[in-house]
Amino acid sequence: MIEDKSASGGPRKKDHILRETIVNDFKKGEIGDSLRRDFKELYRFYIDADTQKRLETYPRLKRFIFASWYLLKSLILRLNPARRFLLLLSLIFFFWGSAQWHTDNYNVTIDASPLSYIFVLLVLMLELKDKLLAHDELRIGRTVQKALLPEDNPTLAGWSVWMFTRPANDVGGDLVDYINLDESRLGLALGDVAGKGLGAALLMSKLQSTLRAVAPDYKSLSDLGQRINLIFCRDSLPNKFATLVYLELTQNSGKVRLLNAGHLPPLVLRNGKLEELAHGAPALGLIKTSKFEEQEIELDPGDLLVVYSDGVTEARNERDEFFGDQRLKAVIGKSAGISPDRVGERILAEVDAFEGEAPRSDDLSLVLIKRWG
Repeated sequence: MIEDKSASGGPRKKDHILRETIVNDFKKGEIGDSLRRDFKELYRFYIDADTQKRLETYPRLKRFIFASWYLLKSLILRLNPARRFLLLLSLIFFFWGSAQWHTDNYNVTIDASPLSYIFVLLVLMLELKDKLLAHDELRIGRTVQKALLPEDNPTLAGWSVWMFTRPANDVGGDLVDYINLDESRLGLALGDVAGKGLGAALLMSKLQSTLRAVAPDYKSLSDLGQRINLIFCRDSLPNKFATLVYLELTQNSGKVRLLNAGHLPPLVLRNGKLEELAHGAPALGLIKTSKFEEQEIELDPGDLLVVYSDGVTEARNERDEFFGDQRLKAVIGKSAGISPDRVGERILAEVDAFEGEAPRSDDLSLVLIKRWG
């Protein structure tokens, strides 16, 4: 007897799922937009920025021909030797077409084009397999990364703090963390490791563990910056660096001590007016002998301090325009009297609306701090 496996998740059910998925793809009517986005991403990924600029000066037909060649060349060079060989074979068979041999008794014709499709499909299957395996590993990495980051916002008398981070990919290189230094003091950190993806995420974990280990032992934030910089210079990779804003708050006090190591200057909304704090020292991991200075500001009740990563201002829409400083400042400037979490949600909503269907280009992080009376 042949068993009907449709009710138990067997082949019939899988065929039904495949059919529904394909039908829904056409019903959504997003295939054209999705293809345009995919081709644009391919163009950016496989062709370097200098070549893109040069191609923009070419007439349309010449640009199409050269862009196609650069895409194909870059694809071939990125494959491993075995897959490169298979792809080259597929190209040979595709252009070879068919071959004929004539004898006294037979005429033999061989059509090689199907072999080209088979080899391309084989390369595609192998590359997809690698991607799916890597995606599973990144998913596990994201789970571990989330476990290392704080689940809740910290609490400290006289202050309200809202923290948020969102990676551009499965894992991110932004650090958002807090440290309970003692019963009356709280340390807050927002860092940004150069780049994104797995490498940046691993360095972010290094920065987080270093900061948690050494921050409670330092009263001077300038000394703390020098210590972290030395560790990062020793343990980081060449040409890799991190920016960091580290702040210390004291309960029922408006004093904020701040260390800025190469990061974007935080913003302060005070009496309806927006102020930009001073730029800080160089980023961590660049120069062993870098000096760091501690900043100190006083916040009055109702004042709002905003620390953000460049993933906010450098978010891009489908026309490759940046969200920019002015849009961010406009949102914050209209947020007097609003709690930090609502201000943060406003910023995220504005960024998401601006990006539209464009892919996220960078990790995005925010730390918002409000002084209460």
